[in-house]
Amino acid sequence: MLRFILLAILFIIVARLFWRLVDAVIDGARGGSLRGPTSAVKLVRDPVCGTFVTPHAALSVSAGGSTHYFCSEECRGKFSVGSKQ
Repeated sequence: MLRFILLAILFIIVARLFWRLVDAVIDGARGGSLRGPTSAVKLVRDPVCGTFVTPHAALSVSAGGSTHYFCSEECRGKFSVGSKQ
């Protein structure tokens, strides 16, 4: 009797794992994600070196009515020197 109970529990565990795998494959085929939807992060390009940075983490300078974003103090300095010439 104990053997039957253990086999039944093992069968249930294997069946659940199989159906979770099948659900994940179907979800992936539909373009879904296991982690849920993610939000896009807007990136801006450093005008000096071309590095892409997030606006909230970048250094910025307002010049000529627009805001320019930089990856470092060095790039911001080069831009300021270049725009003065």
